[in-house]
Amino acid sequence: MLHPSQYKNKKVVVLGLAKSGTAVAKLFHSFGAQVVVNDRKERELCPEAEELESLGIQVICGSHPDDLVTSEVSLLVKNPGIPYSAPSLVQAASCGIEVVTEVEVAWHVSATRQVLGITGSNGKTTTTTWIGQVLAQAGLSTVVAGNIGRALSDVATDLQVDDWLVAELSSFQLMGTAAFAPRIAVLLNFAETHLDYHGTMEAYVAAKANMFVAQTSDDFAILNADDERVCGLLPSIRAQHVMFSMKTELTCGVFLRDERMVARNIPGLHEHEVEIIATSELGIPGRHNVENALAVCAATLVAGVPVEVLRARLRDFRGVEHRLEWVAEKAGVRYYNDSKATNPQATIKAIDGFAGNVLLVAGGLDRGSDYMELLDIFADKLKALVTIGQTREKLLKVAQSAGVSKCYAVEGAGETALTLREAVRVAAEWAEAGDIILLSPACASWDMFTSYEERGRIFKESVHNIV
Repeated sequence: MLHPSQYKNKKVVVLGLAKSGTAVAKLFHSFGAQVVVNDRKERELCPEAEELESLGIQVICGSHPDDLVTSEVSLLVKNPGIPYSAPSLVQAASCGIEVVTEVEVAWHVSATRQVLGITGSNGKTTTTTWIGQVLAQAGLSTVVAGNIGRALSDVATDLQVDDWLVAELSSFQLMGTAAFAPRIAVLLNFAETHLDYHGTMEAYVAAKANMFVAQTSDDFAILNADDERVCGLLPSIRAQHVMFSMKTELTCGVFLRDERMVARNIPGLHEHEVEIIATSELGIPGRHNVENALAVCAATLVAGVPVEVLRARLRDFRGVEHRLEWVAEKAGVRYYNDSKATNPQATIKAIDGFAGNVLLVAGGLDRGSDYMELLDIFADKLKALVTIGQTREKLLKVAQSAGVSKCYAVEGAGETALTLREAVRVAAEWAEAGDIILLSPACASWDMFTSYEERGRIFKESVHNIV
């Protein structure tokens, strides 16, 4: 695509409102484009519409009109969650109209090229937040945005040349990019998720890999050496490879040696090898957070952060909301909110972060999985399971097959708050001092809640209301 200023007096269609659609519509409008925003939700569910219309932007709600996309349209900017099979996008393709996501738009308007992008199936938000805090602690001007907090196109015009933009990036966002080229690109892992959108695992991997396509040999790719699918991308990535590993000592990267984190031959690091900290010193629990910490080390060292600053932030980082978040301790029982765990692999990592005696609250949107990959961790670590949502019976069967003695499915999938509160009440009645009650659903939230954030907030409220 061209710079947004080159769309003056040209028609730009923005498909989908929410944060990213609203931000990108305002941006193109400020450059003089004829912007039309379309969202299939009914008008009363589109609170952003009034603000945009007050600026003179046309907003169409309630459907995707057949005549929305014609040859007069110069560019279509899509909400990341809208599938490319949607009629408006099919029509755009037939007319030869370029389709992008707002990540690509942000890249063209931003003054900085110091972008540090993070993607992966699990751990993105924790790693993104952690990296942002390390860079800020090092005195670098840093903005965190993307698939976390503010839309990239909302912050892009405010960035200066020397600023760092730390961006969490989803596969949905990356599918709509072409020129976008992070200075440092981090790929954490792959898990079989979002296949209802991408169709195949190969398509999902290709979407994530789009983050590396426009990089050059002057850029850096931070990659998980323990993930077979990640390593499969190595031959196609032109950027300099810096690996991280929980299992193997590396010639260039960050790895574990006797449960101590070691950096070796990192570009910009003066020492050939430096020991960072022991894994026991990390400020957040969980084996998966050791892996996240290795990625944080690799990315921030490449960005020029001094080792002593990195050490301090590794020790005092306490995680982010809804990601293995400590909630409270009551009667010797500890409660954790991991509502962001929207697939089984994330739940496996969460449970595995505790020694045992876990009472799990799980369940949500049914995307067709049988959840049998949870069988082993249920058998090893679960004391009890309480299930909610569309998948409650499926998860119950897995727990029963694993020999979990206490299992209960809460009925009433439509009663969102009441159902989750009942699940917390049941788990609390079963728990004893020293136990862990963990919300880690293994499923998306949309069968019962507007978001995983809402689900997590209701869980925390339920915990705090326990007498």
